[in-house]
Amino acid sequence: MEVFEAIRVRRSIRAYEKVPVPKDKIEKILEAARLAPSAKNVQPWYFIVVTDAEKREKIAKSGRFAGFLKEAPVVIVGCGDTKSSPKWHVVDVSIAMQNMVIAATAEGLGTCWVGSFDEDLVKDILGIPDHYKVIALLALGYPRKKFDLMAKLLHLVRKKKRLNQIVGFEEFQG
Repeated sequence: MEVFEAIRVRRSIRAYEKVPVPKDKIEKILEAARLAPSAKNVQPWYFIVVTDAEKREKIAKSGRFAGFLKEAPVVIVGCGDTKSSPKWHVVDVSIAMQNMVIAATAEGLGTCWVGSFDEDLVKDILGIPDHYKVIALLALGYPRKKFDLMAKLLHLVRKKKRLNQIVGFEEFQG
């Protein structure tokens, strides 16, 4: 799939097939993260790939809107090193995770970026050191065909803004 097509068709997926994701696909997606740019090329990221059902279930219970994570065959936990990059770790990890989202879409996989989690609980479950901040969780797997009324309504009510609503040339034009 061409990159712009992957960006265009990407959707947040919250229902997954009970099919494992092959290791080579996971590694390709992680490679997309590794190749991301970062401030001063510090690369302050660390990613934890969670496939263990018990750990995914515990992580899913850590956030109000994270319950579907127990169904995803893979959860990637994106962490930022606050020592090596105190100012830019959040931005850098976010860029790397977006690379993963696009790479996963191109591989025929679905993802959902999750910000609803209890950071202390996730750090405890996965043994994450204090100087790392959990930036986001990424559900990953093969999308399950499921009628999701809320998602359909949300896309009808809250469509993507037009380019002229979000861009100004040479000055703010909003």
